[in-house]
Amino acid sequence: MPQRKRSFTFGAYGGVDKTFSKARSLWKQDGSESGVSAPLEPTGTHTTSPLHKGSRMDEQRCNFPPPLKTEEDYIPYPSVHEVLGRTRPFPLILLPQFGGYWIEGTNHELGGTELPRPPSPNTRTKLECNTTATLFRKHFLGKEHFNYYSVDTNLGHLVFSIKYDVIGDQEHLRLMLRTRLKTYHDVLPISCLNEFPNVVQMAKLVCEDVLVDRFYPVLYPKASRLIVTFDEHVISNNFKFGVIFQKYGQTSEEELFGNSEESPAFVEFLEFLGEKIELHNFKGFRGGLDVTHGQTGAESVYCNYRNKEVMFHVSTKLPYTEGDTQQLQRKRHIGNDIVAIVFQEESTPFVPDMIASNFLHAYIVVQVVNPCSDNILYKVSVTARDDVPFFGPALPNPAVFKKGCEFHEFLFTKLINAEYACYKAEKFSKLEERTRSALLETLYEELHVNSQAIMGVGGEEDKLENGSAAGGGFFESFKSLIIPGKSPTRKKSGPFSSRRSSAIGIENIQEVQEKSSRDPSPNTQKTPDSGHVSQDPKSDNSDQSSPEVLTTAKNRCASSRKCWLPSSSSLAAQQMCVWE
Repeated sequence: MPQRKRSFTFGAYGGVDKTFSKARSLWKQDGSESGVSAPLEPTGTHTTSPLHKGSRMDEQRCNFPPPLKTEEDYIPYPSVHEVLGRTRPFPLILLPQFGGYWIEGTNHELGGTELPRPPSPNTRTKLECNTTATLFRKHFLGKEHFNYYSVDTNLGHLVFSIKYDVIGDQEHLRLMLRTRLKTYHDVLPISCLNEFPNVVQMAKLVCEDVLVDRFYPVLYPKASRLIVTFDEHVISNNFKFGVIFQKYGQTSEEELFGNSEESPAFVEFLEFLGEKIELHNFKGFRGGLDVTHGQTGAESVYCNYRNKEVMFHVSTKLPYTEGDTQQLQRKRHIGNDIVAIVFQEESTPFVPDMIASNFLHAYIVVQVVNPCSDNILYKVSVTARDDVPFFGPALPNPAVFKKGCEFHEFLFTKLINAEYACYKAEKFSKLEERTRSALLETLYEELHVNSQAIMGVGGEEDKLENGSAAGGGFFESFKSLIIPGKSPTRKKSGPFSSRRSSAIGIENIQEVQEKSSRDPSPNTQKTPDSGHVSQDPKSDNSDQSSPEVLTTAKNRCASSRKCWLPSSSSLAAQQMCVWE
């Protein structure tokens, strides 16, 4: 397992580490010999005000002020100016004196004529991905499956997908349960179950926290399109990264963003990164840059890596404003990136808190050796905030690469994986949670309203929105939704292939339903009312039912059955009702 150096954690990133020495030098940080003094004596627990504890980033990117850095937070790492006063070589990265970051890759010493070895074929770089997000498209979309929805007092809105699978010679149930926090997925052998479960029992098999006592079937023919869109909202093939040029002796944000000229070594590195493109009328992913009026510069660097579009915000190519020491035009783009490359032409340590930004969470620092020659080498170090988990591929030891395809592959994989890892940090994970919750609520409402409209039992507003105010009911609504060209055609491969039911179409369930039909209970057939669109997950409407609506639905279903269902099916009426 690769090792990484962790720094002291402070403020919003955790508690106070009491094990640091009073005088811990840079050279100890990089693994060389150092004198160790007595540890600090434990002090009182660091506390923050309720205002700081409630700190969060909302959609307008507004923050409460971070916790004040106190004297006990201070770690006596040498300052960058102290280090520059010493003899070379200098480290690529220095930890901030108030901590909050970890470092990977601190050894860059090559012995004698030793050259860095390229990664072996067995250690091919691997891009991180959200495998759960693609499961519905892979296993459900375009195949027979069944969807349900409900509201849980604890988990909020739920959307549940069920599919009967035969894997090898064994029958399985493939289950996907979407909640506001995550998507649960499991594949269960039917032979392991004592009796065939109902929908609520299936949901409890994948998530024990489910408290609902019923799910409602999704009858909307286009529901799968909505569901796959929700599942894949976290997938992106577009990325934007900052590229910052650091010259020798530059130790402040103003100096970094003030560079307007590119050295030959930096130009060579940009050509290695990707293609220099003209921004005007550029048709690819623009990464927030202006491709119409030229307000963000005339050119940039772009690369298509494994069918992923990457746009770089190069500090020297963004507009330079005379008299603006902060260069806000440049910081406006790079400061809103999540990951950035820092290119060092000469040995000057980079300190992560040099750049004040709420969004930059990880830096990949690259220092060139033997620039503009036939033996170009790149030293690499990585630093990220403490709440960003480690991301691969791991840096070799020593962390030195020869310019070539292997380093290009490594660097781009490290950049993309760094962004995915940063999404798990506190600020971004909370934002993603709120986004997912809002999208799931919207999906729930779409499924509910359109399923009610299909049954012809929705409210007057639902009917008007779905074009069924004239009283066409189930049959007319269904015809309007399966007009050729507006929904995918379905192959008629069996007696039930001409309809879309809302229960698992396998023998076990038919037996369960036929048994329940012989012993009906007035409390087992309930449908949701229009109150289910409430945002409050603790709404009592999730437990209500409407007998009047049920009667209407059954009458309409019975009157239209002869028009479109095979007469041999006695299961259809049960399938259109709620299955507990």
